[in-house]
Order: sequence, then structure tokens, then C-alpha cells
Amino acid sequence: MIRSRLVGFVVGLSLSVAATVHADPVTDWNAIAVAAASRTTAPVGRPGPPGLLDLAVVHAAMHDAVQAIQGRFRPFHYSGPGAGSPEAAATAAAHRALVLIYPGQAAALTATYNAYVAAHGFAGDPGLAVGEAAAIAVYSGQYRPVVLLPSYFGSTGIGEWRSTVPMAFLQLASERPFTLNRNDQFRPPPPPPMNSVVYAREYDEVKAIGSALAHTPGAPITDLAWFWSGNYVAQWNETTRQLANGHLTDIGDSARLFALANLAAADAAMAVWESKIFYNFWRPSTAIQEGNYDGNPRTAGDGGWTPLFPNPAYADYVSGANGLTGAFTGMLRLFFGTDAMVFTVKTTAPAAIDKERDFSSFSQAAQEVVDARILLGIHFRSADEEGRRLGERVAHWTFQKFLRPAPGRK
Repeated sequence: MIRSRLVGFVVGLSLSVAATVHADPVTDWNAIAVAAASRTTAPVGRPGPPGLLDLAVVHAAMHDAVQAIQGRFRPFHYSGPGAGSPEAAATAAAHRALVLIYPGQAAALTATYNAYVAAHGFAGDPGLAVGEAAAIAVYSGQYRPVVLLPSYFGSTGIGEWRSTVPMAFLQLASERPFTLNRNDQFRPPPPPPMNSVVYAREYDEVKAIGSALAHTPGAPITDLAWFWSGNYVAQWNETTRQLANGHLTDIGDSARLFALANLAAADAAMAVWESKIFYNFWRPSTAIQEGNYDGNPRTAGDGGWTPLFPNPAYADYVSGANGLTGAFTGMLRLFFGTDAMVFTVKTTAPAAIDKERDFSSFSQAAQEVVDARILLGIHFRSADEEGRRLGERVAHWTFQKFLRPAPGRK
């Protein structure tokens, strides 16, 4: 029954995008891939940050399939011969990569693929074989067996993150990066010393505005906080679809944008978790509850303080939401060559009243995420700002070194 509902949903999605006059398989299959990755009921995907790694594989495969035919940009991994339609190649690459990653969803994904191929007249197109080959090559080249790490609960010392449940997504720190040389390549500097004025200032800020008691339901500042408490992977991919559909007309450009953005976001997630484990810095709630014992006379403790949003099961420093946002907004800024861009970000966060927010620049949206995570009471400002900076550095590295124009092309 679950599988039939998934088939109906994804087939319905593919048929609706097929009806678009200028449908782009890259954006269409990005929506399908995000839905598959975000799935929390059987057959499950990999919701949250781990799904970024899967989306990176899907979009690297689509990029390589398209470029095997177009030859405009360097491939990520696959450089085999190309023939046929780049649209057909992208479609087949996305489908094959998703089936390899999520075999439990194979029946639904294949039903979607068959409907999409029929709706777009791709049957018999040589590009389908190119896409299959690209997906298999990228998947085989990237995925490696990973030695599972033992459960980690943090430590109980002053300044250290501690938890009664294991750290979530721990494995990200030991995954193989896509573009970075290693996951600690851009490791941020340490958080402010706990005996410093900077730490006290950030402590007082989140204590004042991040408390559950500091918020009123329906207030604009509270709604802003809740807006940024949802699925960042879906949010930023949907925003990228919006920008690609509105500003790009060549499938090669669209495939490259999504590959660059998701490669950078995946590596940023791995780099963030490496930082979280390395520094193991406590969340504001623990810090404030233990504030009388942190060695800083400027911090007054409050044993009953609680954040607006429940603490995620991983350390404060640095922020994963801001690492992901920095990677996406940094890449979008580099790709389009400007920070000034009008766009809308959507949310499915249940507590958010306003489900859409309008922006006139990428930096404006990125700053909202920094502020929102403090308003939610789950991060100090340094964790947010350094997380954003880390994502931006990964985006710059990826943009400068990967999927560059092919020799003789601009």
C-alpha cells in the first residue's frame, strides 16, 4: 500500500512537470530526487544532511551525461562517448542513480521514469544509454564501504556537548568528500573562549531571544524563526529550481548549476560534522543551565532555561543549517555572478504561518538563517556565522576547481 502511494505521488509529479511547455529534466528530476531522499516512511530515503550526498551523486551523473553529448564543461567523473538527446541522457542518469541509491524505491522510481520517457518521446533515444553509463560510473566511483563509528554521546565537562541519545549523522564526518581533499580542509577556528567578552555577549543574546518564554505565537520574529526550522535540503533545492527555470535556457547550464550546488552542499555537510565532533561545543541550553560554573563572571546561569526549538542531537559548533545555506547561496552567487537576485524561499515547517519569504539577494536570505537559529535558541552566533562561512568556502573551492568550461570553451 505504501509503495502504491509513492508510485502515485511520483508519477503524478512527473506527469505534471511533463505538461510544462519547456520542461527541463534536470529540475523535474531534482524534485523527484529530493522527494525520494526526504522520504521518512517505508521505503525510506535518507532524510536530512545525509541526503545531500545522494543528491550530489544524482546531479553529478546528470551533468556528466549531458556533457558527454554537449562537451561544454569538464565532467565530474564520467567522460565516455555521447550520442542522442541530452534531455534523454539526463533523465536516464537521474533514474539509474536513484535506483542504485534507493533500491527499495526502485518500483516507484521506474514507474515514474517510464511515464516520463513516454511523455517526452525519449523511447529509443541513444541518450538513454549515455545516462545509464554516466550514473553507474559516478555511483561506482564515489560510494565506498565506510567503517561504522561507535555511538557518540559527547562528554560532560564544562563547555562540552552531552546527550542522552547518540549524535545523529555521526557518519558524515568520515564519509568521502566529493570535491574537498579532506573533510577538515576548511575547519573553522575555535569558538570564542568561554571566559571571553565575546562568549558572554553571544550567551546573553541567545538567552534573551532564543528562550521559549521570549516568543509569542504569531509574532513576526517568532514566525521568522519557525520558517527556518524545516527541511533545508528541500528548501534550497526548490529555490534553485525556481532560479534555474527562470534564468537558464540550456540544459547543460541547469545540470551544471545543480551539480555544483549539491556537490558543495554535500561537502559542506561533511565538513560541518567534522567540526562538530572536533570541537564538541555545548548547546546554548546546556551552557545557560550551567552558566554559573563556566568560569565567566559575566554569564548568569538559569537552570530552567529552554530553547524555543528542541535541541537537535548534535553539537553546536558549527551550524549545519548555515553550512548548507552558505554552500547554496555561495554557489548561486558565484554561478550567476551577482548577489542581487529576486527569489522566494518556501517552507513546510508546521509551526510557520507564512510559508513563503521573498528576498532580493542571496546574502539577505543567508543572514536570516543566521538570525533564525539564534531565535530558535539552538545556536550561538559564532556557530551560525562560522557555519555560513564554511559553506561559502566550500562553494568557492568547488566552483573554482570542478565542472569548469572544457578547453576552448567559455
